[in-house]
This record gives sequence, structure tokens and C-alpha cells, in this order.
Amino acid sequence: MRILYLHQFFITREGVGGTRSYEFARRFAARGHAVRMVTAGGGSRTVEGVEVVGVRGAYSDYLSATAMSYPRRMVAFARFTLTAAAAAALRGPRPDVVYASSPPLTIGLPGLLAAARWRAPLVFEVRDLWPEAPIQMGALRNPLLRQAARWLERLVYRRSARIIALSPGIRDGVVAAGAADDRLAVVPNASDLELFSPSLDGRAEREHLGLGDGLVCSYFGAMGEANDLDQLIDAAALVEDVEFVLLGDGKRRPELEARAPANVRFLDPVPDKRSVARLAAASDACLTLFKDVPVLATNSPNKLFDTFAAGRAAIVNMPGWMRELVEGNEAGLFVRPGDARDLAEKVAWLRDNPRDAERLGRNGRALAEREFDRNTLSVRALAVLEEAAR
Repeated sequence: MRILYLHQFFITREGVGGTRSYEFARRFAARGHAVRMVTAGGGSRTVEGVEVVGVRGAYSDYLSATAMSYPRRMVAFARFTLTAAAAAALRGPRPDVVYASSPPLTIGLPGLLAAARWRAPLVFEVRDLWPEAPIQMGALRNPLLRQAARWLERLVYRRSARIIALSPGIRDGVVAAGAADDRLAVVPNASDLELFSPSLDGRAEREHLGLGDGLVCSYFGAMGEANDLDQLIDAAALVEDVEFVLLGDGKRRPELEARAPANVRFLDPVPDKRSVARLAAASDACLTLFKDVPVLATNSPNKLFDTFAAGRAAIVNMPGWMRELVEGNEAGLFVRPGDARDLAEKVAWLRDNPRDAERLGRNGRALAEREFDRNTLSVRALAVLEEAAR
């Protein structure tokens, strides 16, 4: 089967960010399928059997994108849409299926164009609910732009042969936008069971960072408007004997650094995901935090599944699926969104109950192996593509 895969952010393990498209594509190729990946970045190359076509004119680093203003991000998305459309629709060979992964929602346009040009079915993947997310976040305020985004959303859902949602909440949102229920499949983000592991010794990383023997809580990922790291900063001031380590970048990082207490340290962005795995190994708990906006509770965040894989206690502040995962499987703790005192109290409980913290981490690793193995989930996604192609 020939697969034309469209995703703006094709990130390998040598980079930092979500590696889903890389991990899925290379597994598709290993099963004998011809995979052509159209993504941001200049030049073409072959990566583990995947033909990668990089198009210029758009950013390829998601973390850097979070440092941009929303208008600049929208312009960059539009540039990639145009260049990806040309690369996908005008160049052969003919694919058997087109696989377009959002966000941005505008990736649906080159997906639709390629599907029409090659008379191939489109499988559309929804990683975040757009345009609902930017609307609820206050980033998309213009009524005409909102109407246009809603129109595009309905068009893409209607023209897709199948739709892959990354969480039950995203699935419900897609159905609410008018997609047929029988064309939907849930294939969540996966845990990197190889790179993140409880067997990885974190003592060297602790020594390198100058961390003591006390409780260490880490956060790795974007530091943008959607991530409520104010809750973390305020909670840290209430538990001064706990170390908090933040790794990542985003437009809110400077203001967060400016008011952080002494027990919070910010690490410079790292060159690869292995560095993130070392930080997780050096931690006792890892945090997945979002702003108290309803649509963000539907997310399927990489950092949570990597926390499970690392065998570390997960702390989440979103109700819905994320809360159900950590509480239902005793893999971590839920804290009320925006409530710094609640976060401080839960962190203090982990500090005072180290055996329970270890137990939560072990349960998280078991959950990752049982439900979020990337090999299993890539086969599930491939089955959706094969069904659409038939």
C-alpha cells in the first residue's frame, strides 16, 4: 500500500516534541508499505524507509511555535498549507490512501486536494479539537474567521473516508461537529516504552542538576498559554523542600522564570528526547498541566504517556479522560485545575509517602505496557488506513 502522510511536525527522537508521525511512519514502512511524508523543513531525505519530503516556508519545531503570537502562527500554518498542497497534489506516484494529521486544521486542505487529485481516500487524524481549542482559548476572535474555520472543519470531516481521534473526548467533539460515528476510530498517543523506562538510572542526572535526595517533580513540554504553569509556580512556594524542574520553552517562560521561587529551576531546551527521558528518570513525579479551559480536557498529551512509560507518578489537573486514567489505574494523582494549594498538598503527600509514590509509578508503567504500546497502536492506525484504501 502507498501511503501519502501529511503532517507539519515530523520529529524523530533526535528532536524534541511529539514523535507520533515518525514512529507510525517507520512502522508502516517496516511492514512493507511505501510511505511518503510531506512535512515542514527544507530538502528531501529517507528516514528508516520513509521518504520524507520537506517543504519550505513553515516552522517544523512545535516548541518554537508556542513562543509565537497567535497571528504569526496562523500565517505560518497558511504558508505550510500552500506548500504542502503543491507537494502532495502535484507530485506522484499515486497513493492508495492519504493520511493527514491535524493540527493545524488547515492540513485538511492539502489532504482534500491530494485525495481528489489522486482519487484516493482521505483519513484525517484529529490530535486536538480545532477550531474549538483556539476559540475557547480566545485566540480566534474574529466572527468571520470562526465561521470559516467551522466550515472547513465540517468539510474535512464530511469528505474523510475515516477519522482517527486521539482521545474519547476528541472523538465526542468530532461527532458533535457533524462527523458520522461509524467512520471514527480512537487511536490515542502512545508511550515510548523503549526510551522512557523505570530501569533508567536517574542518579547521574540528579547529581548533574545538583538535586538532593528529596522529592523531585518535573514538567517537560511547551510553556505556552494552554499550559497553566502558574499553578506550579504558586504551589512550589508552598512546599519549599520539594524541587521542581521545568524543561521546555514557550512565550510564557520569561514571566514564569521571573517570579519562580528558589526551589524551581528552568532547564534550557534540550537537543533530543533522550534528555527528556533522563529528566523523567531523575524525577519522582511528572506533571501534566493545562489551563482550566474545557476543550483542553480532551487532550491526549505525549508527556502523560511518557510519564507512564518512565514508571513515575503522574500528576494531572484535567478532568475527564486524563483524570480517569491516573485515578482508575492508580497511576497518579488528580489536582483541581488552577488550584495551587491543592497541588501543593498532593505533592506534600507524595513527599511524605515515598512508597506510595513508587507504587503509583509502577502502576503507570503497567498501564503503558497494557494499553499504550506504540507497536499495538500503530497496527490499529494502519488497520484504519487499510480499511479506507479498500
